[in-house]
Amino acid sequence: MAKHDIDPNYNDPNYEPVVNHSGNTPFESVLASRLKRRSVMKGGMGAALASVMGLSLAGCSDDDDDAVATPSTPAPDGDTPSATELGFKPVAVSTANSVVVPEGYTAKAFVPWGTPLTGSLPEYRADGSNTGEEQEQQVGMHHDGMHFFPIDLKAGGNSSTEGLLVMNHEYINQTHIHPAGATGESNLDGVIISRPADEVRKEIAAHGVSVIHIKQGADGEWAVVHGSPYNRRVTGGTEMDIRGPVSGYSKLVTRFSPLANQTRGTLNNCAMGPTPWGTYLTAEENWAGYFANKGAITREQARYGTGSASRRYDWELADNAADEYVRFNVTAIAATADLDYRNEANTYGYMVEIDPFAPESRPQKRTALGRFAHEGVIFAPVTEGEPVVCYSGDDSRYEYIYKFVSAQPYYAATAGGHLLNQGTLYVARFNEDGTGEWLPLDLSDAGFKAKVDAAVGTTVGAIAFDGFENQADVLVNTRLAADIAGATPMDRPEWGAIDPNSGEVYFTLTNNSKRTADDIDAANPVINNINGHIIRWAEAGSDYTATSFEWDIFVFAGEQGTETVVDGEAVVTLDDSNIFNSPDGLWFDYNGRLWIQTDGYSNEVFGNQMMLAANPVTREIKRFFVGPQGCEVTGVVTTPDSKTMFVNIQHPKANWPNAAEARPRDATVIVTRDDGGVIGA
Repeated sequence: MAKHDIDPNYNDPNYEPVVNHSGNTPFESVLASRLKRRSVMKGGMGAALASVMGLSLAGCSDDDDDAVATPSTPAPDGDTPSATELGFKPVAVSTANSVVVPEGYTAKAFVPWGTPLTGSLPEYRADGSNTGEEQEQQVGMHHDGMHFFPIDLKAGGNSSTEGLLVMNHEYINQTHIHPAGATGESNLDGVIISRPADEVRKEIAAHGVSVIHIKQGADGEWAVVHGSPYNRRVTGGTEMDIRGPVSGYSKLVTRFSPLANQTRGTLNNCAMGPTPWGTYLTAEENWAGYFANKGAITREQARYGTGSASRRYDWELADNAADEYVRFNVTAIAATADLDYRNEANTYGYMVEIDPFAPESRPQKRTALGRFAHEGVIFAPVTEGEPVVCYSGDDSRYEYIYKFVSAQPYYAATAGGHLLNQGTLYVARFNEDGTGEWLPLDLSDAGFKAKVDAAVGTTVGAIAFDGFENQADVLVNTRLAADIAGATPMDRPEWGAIDPNSGEVYFTLTNNSKRTADDIDAANPVINNINGHIIRWAEAGSDYTATSFEWDIFVFAGEQGTETVVDGEAVVTLDDSNIFNSPDGLWFDYNGRLWIQTDGYSNEVFGNQMMLAANPVTREIKRFFVGPQGCEVTGVVTTPDSKTMFVNIQHPKANWPNAAEARPRDATVIVTRDDGGVIGA
């Protein structure tokens, strides 16, 4: 997720550096080729943008009576309105420092950063003076992706009044987390050479995941169930296991884990994905900048943007020199890898599985799903006896979209995270004729192996390629493998979602501000493409394991008058009720509405960041929610009955949600209809 004017660390151009120099055919060139037979309309306040579907993707899916409803996406209770009805009056853009929802709805802040959660339940102190130990017992900072697990899920239930709200905490704001911001000792050149260890402990503790047991009272109000054994913090220091093909690989050997099967912590957790067996996968996104390297850069570090000096928080400079902190120095300083932390960064960049119903269990890093800047993961509906399929985007400019197909079939009675340890990882290529291919990143595939052999001795992007040692090496270097396979570079692929009615897969392509005059084409005619769009596809034969698909553009974001055109006809023309930029969060509710969240730029046209609802069939879009000043709207889920919605607000401006406090606090917003009805209907 892009960060805007949050603190000086995030103004660093290396925070989300462009590190794909592979020269693969850009996605914008693909769109240009497809548009040669189409007319591009002009009009409105922005350049008219074109979708060239021409394919009735909604007709590609058929009913699957054998599909098994996943525990993580329970069916709604009782009768519901038409699946995709948008029955609310859209809200206007807003620049107010408050949450705006439609008439007939109420929004309330809930579980803000610092909420007491575990242990001695330390209260949040508004002056920022909570200690590192206390932060380890409190809800983390910068709320992001989340999911609601009904408390009776494991018994086959779908409670809408009690459950586990599990959420990510992506990163921190050092200015707000400490009384006077980050402190430390500097040398004569002004370079930080040490930091207080407890500040470092607190910052690490504010990252990660919170598992929060919540319950709705008779008065309709939600509260944390204090003392619940389910309440839990997983932080940047929690011990966890490395599972799948990369476990035990030499490039993950560290002083902490000479066997290369363990690590500590998960960082920069953005979106997530509930599994079909009722666990939670959290994504490690922009993890590369947490590590300092003052020596030679390896190819793993180069392709992922791990720089030559500390850039993020200087955790490796903690003044107590504890092993849990010096591990962020990935410089090769000892004779062998088992004596230092040169490989520590290679233990990050994965999807991490957490069982919210087993608070004593260790998180598992599922390496078969690839290593990159995971935005999240979305699972296809599961079918008894068929493989598990899931999709993930690599959130960086000119990076890729991936699909994983498990080697073992799914059976509800025995399903678990082991299904994610072996399988085939694919990367997407979008062809100019509206078709696409899934390219395997597997050395046992003859086609991929031939591409690898042909690339040995050449320079792939900026990297001199000398081959892969084994499949573990392929997965540690997922981006490089995708370069070699010939994947299509995308404009920052972020969240995914699957339409429960049609089976189509949707992904947000947030923006690409690096596009220059040399990149523009008929489909993307604007230099510095800052608005983004949403792509979707249907797998061949409605089979999620298929290796081909058909794709189109669902909608282009932009100002009033921006058009999405299908075969010469504008099927979406944005107006005051639905203008938006930089689509990011994406979720289909249990009735088939598509919820779109934004993380872009705010000005007098767009106002603050927002959330919209869309009908995937008609492409009707309405603005439903606007966040407070300075925030990103991210993470959305409802209870199974669709009558309570949870929305996360990340990095709000000062004085939200409590106007009496100077420091802003990330928080979840609970949205309900005043008449108790279904959200969005």
